[in-house]
Amino acid sequence: MPQLDPVFAHLQPAAVWRHFATLCRTPRPSKAEDALREALRQWAGERGLATLVDAAGNLIIRKPASPGHENAPGVVLQAHLDMVCQKNTGADHDFHRDPIRPRLCDGWLVADDTTLGADNGIGVALILAVLEDSTLVHGPLEALLTVDEEAGMGGAQGLAAGVLQGRLMLNLDTEDWGEFYLGCAGGLDVNVARDGVAEALPAGVETWQIALTGLRGGHSGVNIHEERGNAIKLLVRVLRDLESRFGVRLIELKGGSARNALPREARAKLALPAGHGAALAECLAGWQTLLRDELGGVDEGVSLAATPGEATELMSAADQAVWLGSLHAAPHGVKRRSLSVEGVVETSNNLGVVDLTPAGGSCNFMVRSLRDSGSAALADEIVSLFALSGTRAEKSGHYPGWTPDPASPLLALCQRVYRRDFGADSKVQVIHAGLECGIIAARYPGLDIVSFGPTIRGAHAPGERVEVESVGRAWSLLVAILAEAAG
Repeated sequence: MPQLDPVFAHLQPAAVWRHFATLCRTPRPSKAEDALREALRQWAGERGLATLVDAAGNLIIRKPASPGHENAPGVVLQAHLDMVCQKNTGADHDFHRDPIRPRLCDGWLVADDTTLGADNGIGVALILAVLEDSTLVHGPLEALLTVDEEAGMGGAQGLAAGVLQGRLMLNLDTEDWGEFYLGCAGGLDVNVARDGVAEALPAGVETWQIALTGLRGGHSGVNIHEERGNAIKLLVRVLRDLESRFGVRLIELKGGSARNALPREARAKLALPAGHGAALAECLAGWQTLLRDELGGVDEGVSLAATPGEATELMSAADQAVWLGSLHAAPHGVKRRSLSVEGVVETSNNLGVVDLTPAGGSCNFMVRSLRDSGSAALADEIVSLFALSGTRAEKSGHYPGWTPDPASPLLALCQRVYRRDFGADSKVQVIHAGLECGIIAARYPGLDIVSFGPTIRGAHAPGERVEVESVGRAWSLLVAILAEAAG
């Protein structure tokens, strides 16, 4: 067995953190979970647990009921194996090869320069700890460990009907201790692409690269209502101003690295009329001051800087006009707040990734809504916007929302256990982020589902952290719920 990283040595519950340490050591980007899944399949087999890898690549592990509870309702424990891979500029980290290096800070486990993978590695670790503990009281258990959640929910989408046998499901993929989640947004992607015609770099210009950095980023569902800066949208504003002031020509525009993460950084390479470098620096300084004022209290660390660059060709003027105009007009953020669930975003979208070159470019919008009609309408608006310029925009990857059932017997059980064991009332929430629950519920209409988890902050961005104490509480709650359901 590999030696345990000292950062985990004294954390409790020890079994949960030991499994999370394994996840930190094992690279698991979306669509590259094979090594982790095989290691867990082998681990389960060594303990006599039945395993199945389905056609979508999901791992299902079955554990028999504890003695005397064979007739209790079966429980599905569900989490996803993959993680969002984000790192700070300059961080020497390869998510396909290198382990995550967390540290302890004031009661939190944090990864400074990368995502931590607590989303959803802590959920996986909780499940594995249940599977190996022979002292627990529970009915028949199935662990459903899905793949590709963060890049399109491909594992849940590919889950076939008839595979799961349980009647109850506990999803362990939420991020606020003390809250039970009973519904979530559905959504889809809009993928935009346009071919370009490169032109030779004209005489009398200088090549510069502009970098907009310093934003917090975050989860495009959980943090979308906080008005954090979107690096792509902000840099497009700056570029349009430079276009009108100096007649700059665009060479490249790149920003964001994950469809479901608020873009923290964006960079543009441009051709500036010779001799205007000082004026460019002055203009950017003014924009930096303005943006810091606009984003005060949320993203006041935003920074703009220009450095000399190199290029031999640039984007055509027509393509530049289409891209900058369309990206400037394109929606981003909260579209509508729910009128039926107080304090919850109903519909939003995230302009998460853009990659433009002289030869062509693409961008992605991730649309979310508690209503399928809401996500469809907003996606159609985006498609219609780009259609005006003859730019291809295609909708893909639709997944349904999870409709709340306030009369859920499993919810009542969870609330009863929480009140008994923690001496307080829990909260019931609907989350704007996408959970796999809606997709799974569509495959298994009779499945009673509740979601909960420990407190995680900064998911989908470097600096992601999980509160250590809340992990212990989540473990105690999970064990108690399983015992109550078995009784």
